[in-house]
Amino acid sequence: MDHTPAFRFRRFLNWFPLGLTYATLYMGRYNFNVVKNDIGAWYHLDKAQMGLIASFGFWTYGLAVAFNGPLADRIGGRKAILVGALGAGLMNLAIGLMFFNGWTAHLLWSMSWLWSLNMYFQSFGALSVVKVNSTWFHVRERGVFGGIFGIMISSGYFLATTIGSILLARFANWNVIWFVPALAMGIMFVADFFLVRNRPSHAGLSDFDTGDGSNAHHEEDTPLPLRELLAKVFHNPIIISLIFAEFCTGFVRQGVMLYFTEYLDEVYHLPKKNPLFWWTGVAFMLGGVFGGLLCGWMSDKLFQSRRPPVAFVFYLVQVVMLVLLGFSMGRGTFGGQVWAITLLGLTAMFIFGVHGMLSGTASMDFGGRKAAATVAGALDGIQYVGSGLTGIGLGWVLKTYGWDGVALQGHLPAHAWVWVGCIIPFSLIGAFIMTRLWHAKPGKSAH
Repeated sequence: MDHTPAFRFRRFLNWFPLGLTYATLYMGRYNFNVVKNDIGAWYHLDKAQMGLIASFGFWTYGLAVAFNGPLADRIGGRKAILVGALGAGLMNLAIGLMFFNGWTAHLLWSMSWLWSLNMYFQSFGALSVVKVNSTWFHVRERGVFGGIFGIMISSGYFLATTIGSILLARFANWNVIWFVPALAMGIMFVADFFLVRNRPSHAGLSDFDTGDGSNAHHEEDTPLPLRELLAKVFHNPIIISLIFAEFCTGFVRQGVMLYFTEYLDEVYHLPKKNPLFWWTGVAFMLGGVFGGLLCGWMSDKLFQSRRPPVAFVFYLVQVVMLVLLGFSMGRGTFGGQVWAITLLGLTAMFIFGVHGMLSGTASMDFGGRKAAATVAGALDGIQYVGSGLTGIGLGWVLKTYGWDGVALQGHLPAHAWVWVGCIIPFSLIGAFIMTRLWHAKPGKSAH
């Protein structure tokens, strides 16, 4: 698209604070992944019990994002991101105060409730990003936006993993890992209030035809009735197929991200306070950046804005990376630890690429401006239903069978084939679904 420099600059002032806000939301979401094994060890909670907290949060997010999608389509992305940042910031603050004041007599349940509330507000993040940017990016630009979406996610993992682990090492307790994200989200709430606008015309610019079957006239801003909105989404066979694919993405993504800390500690003997561990967040960020941009560029330039062929390739490469993760030798040597971190970054590259492409780009393509948040909610919601199975389900498997099938006290695993063996089938199913959507493209069929 041939946009003016003034438009591009104002669009940057719109999506950049949105992206930073999304990254701080991730910092206040994946801080749990970094600290959960410490909390479990201190309060004598095993992997299945800590996984239960994660599952409650995932499933709350899944339900909330599905219901909040139509809500975000009605109230607009700007209000949605403000609600999300404020609510999630307050919930992180509440969790930090709970630990700070020692209110932990019934930690399993109190943490589950507070974490679920945090995940409810977190659900507004992706919806608002997709909703706002559906009016600012043409279809031919959205593959690149999918890359930007991946960068947002990756930056959040860097903040949660690298900055979070540095904070833990410096302050020697986990209160700070809740307070810092709460402050960051509060700052971004103020920035979004002053900078983010729902559409170009709200920023003094001209709206334009985004090429997804919507038009740019102001009367099209009128929200669709809920019944018509849901029918438009769930009567679309392409969207239904994407929903099943995102279920698989959810299991793969959180199956890796929820347990990578224990994987490095228990298989490679690399604790969080070791400075080498901090590079894991850098590996996730770089993997996500390159994966998102590569996925978006391939879809826009090589496949004429078709998303499924690229997702198919990325799903298959996920399988290769997971096999290497599971069957590499677990060693406490420096070289073995560096190899593990590198593999995690490469795995993230192909997981985040698919996630950004399907949840961030395809939701705009096939939902259009009128239903972008609803489709994003459906895709993100079902993804977190799959994610929930990695909490209590995969947590129970690892507690019972260990990383390599030998769950003995004091056993040092050499492989992690049990872990990856539970994840790989979902990558294969996702790849198969993409073959059924090979020629799907955005356009009038979205409406």
